[in-house]
Amino acid sequence: MSTLSLPTGDGTLAPYTLSGAAADTSPLPPARSRVAYAAAHVVADPSLPNAPGAPAHLDWDATMAFRHHLWDQGLGVADAMDTAQRGMGLDPATVAELIRRSGAEAATRGAALACGVGTDDLAPSDADLNGVISSYADQLDLVHKAGATPVLMASRALAAIATGHDDHVRVYSTLLERAQGPVILHWLGAVFDPALAGYWGFADPADAIEPVAALIADHADRVEGIKVSLLDAGLEVRLRRLLPPGVRMYTGDDFHYPDLILGDDHGHSHALLGVLAAIAPAAARALAALDAGDVDRYRALMDPTVPLARHLFSAPTPHYKTGIAFLAWLNGHQRGFHMVGGMQSARDLPHLAQTLRLADTAGVLTDPDLAAARMGALLDVAGVPR
Repeated sequence: MSTLSLPTGDGTLAPYTLSGAAADTSPLPPARSRVAYAAAHVVADPSLPNAPGAPAHLDWDATMAFRHHLWDQGLGVADAMDTAQRGMGLDPATVAELIRRSGAEAATRGAALACGVGTDDLAPSDADLNGVISSYADQLDLVHKAGATPVLMASRALAAIATGHDDHVRVYSTLLERAQGPVILHWLGAVFDPALAGYWGFADPADAIEPVAALIADHADRVEGIKVSLLDAGLEVRLRRLLPPGVRMYTGDDFHYPDLILGDDHGHSHALLGVLAAIAPAAARALAALDAGDVDRYRALMDPTVPLARHLFSAPTPHYKTGIAFLAWLNGHQRGFHMVGGMQSARDLPHLAQTLRLADTAGVLTDPDLAAARMGALLDVAGVPR
């Protein structure tokens, strides 16, 4: 077992001995009782420019290999979404290439793939409703062509120009009529992206629950489900109970997911979560336990991941992507701790040290010796004495 001196956040160092327990990553089939998509990050190429504001340069081999890792765990992949740094460094041309490549890889194994459809090629200040619809429609066609399930992501441009709920209804109704099959809607709260405050035309998300449910009911044959990322379990459950039969609730709540996925007497949520990429081995086995009706084992596997998730998604929440990439590096899924737009610097060393501790406790380090060696190298570069 490896012991490291890790920064604690108060200017001191404290020894931490890793458990030495390696996560089981043997392949699993998809869960039967829940649909689960892990939102995947992208791997930056450390030998090419990835400066803030510049076009992204990806390590395509590592980026695609990570998606195969998630599919091997029996999870679906949600791609080209906020976890992949949409709106935070991933330019539209690279987004399109990511969708095409992921679609081709998914087709080789018949794997589940959902891809984000957005309007990030639009400057909100230059947009009007027709432009928003056109931008969405172009990406919708791209995702259909890639063979993926479209996820209609919340639009910063729409949030900036909409005068009320009717504008949202016009945009979404037009797109749902255009869609070639059922799509997943995506409600991303302001905690994840402050530019999306007031989405659906309501300052308080609680006031949007019934109108959103009514929009879905009007297009139930075109809506496969809705992903809700509000970090408010009560609002998610409230909307879930209003959904028409056959329309899934996908939790995007990276704080309360064990309870929401388990559900209650009135139903349960499925999952489309960024944290699943970080906890894939534990989550996959927890879902298998749920398939077998073993709630105790589900809890034993899933509950220890919650402190890690809450830490990764702590404020400022949009920077959770740094922790996802950091854990992918610790687990050997990429050769360097680099991110598009230089976002590896978005979390400080004490935060990353705590990420390592919590990942070890959660049982999601696949090679603890490698993780310790890579953390030690990072400490060396930072000038922290061992």
